Amino acid sequence: MAALGRPGYLNLGHGGDLGGDRTVEALEERTHDVLDAAYANGVRYFDTARSYGLAERFLASWLRSREIEPGTIAVGSKWGYTYTADWQVAADPPEVKDLSLDTFRRQLQETLALLGDWLTLYQIHSATIDGGVLDDEELLEELSDMREEGIAVGLTVTGPEQAATIEKAIATRQFDSVQATWNLIERSAEDALARAAQTGMRVIVKEAMANGRLAGREASPVLDRAARSLGTTPDAVAIAAVMGRPWADVVLSGAATVEQLESNLTARGLALGPGVLDELEALREPPEVYWERRSALEWT
Repeated sequence: MAALGRPGYLNLGHGGDLGGDRTVEALEERTHDVLDAAYANGVRYFDTARSYGLAERFLASWLRSREIEPGTIAVGSKWGYTYTADWQVAADPPEVKDLSLDTFRRQLQETLALLGDWLTLYQIHSATIDGGVLDDEELLEELSDMREEGIAVGLTVTGPEQAATIEKAIATRQFDSVQATWNLIERSAEDALARAAQTGMRVIVKEAMANGRLAGREASPVLDRAARSLGTTPDAVAIAAVMGRPWADVVLSGAATVEQLESNLTARGLALGPGVLDELEALREPPEVYWERRSALEWT
């Protein structure tokens, strides 16, 4: 829902995807169309966050209007960022991070008011090894209380130290899931994600297309050649590469249009052989390079 719940995002080409009409009403209608297509194609996990503009509200209105029964789908949301863009594309900053106990308490109630019985997973948004959130014993205790009430507890991680954050989360034994960036360019969290899976944590992968860099919107002869050889599209190859990892339970799409979603979903029938995977190794970047470039992307 990151690319659907607000008029600006840092995916390459996002502005063109949404077009000129980015009113609340237009984006809610677009969101419903994409969600309809996802549901019709068997998607049953939906990812959102408090900071994704009105994404939780759009998802809630879709769930109610389509009479989707709680328990028939899974909904994961996140707390820790507050949306501050006021529906402006180029607001600086578009969101403010605060992983305090007070923010958790406030945003949990806001999420429950919208998503209620549909919420199955609540995640710390972009935890980092040096941010202190994994050392906040009072917060961890309240997360544990929520877990006992039936809502799974997770965390999402970000930045070049993703692996270290995941390892620390594993050591707490407090989390049911981890959501991390892994794609053909940024692979540094792979071993940590494999260990998380071995301990029973559910692994959710975000940014499989590297904010559009692996979706055919950036010149990539290696990826284009692989897509041609398989008779498919670059985005499908990128997603299939993640789906082929034995530790990956859920791979997020992040599509902003029905056409993008349907193209992404073709990855489900795609198998990448050893030869293709060997060629795609050339796309790998050091994590510091990847995250520096990501931080420079413009919101459009």
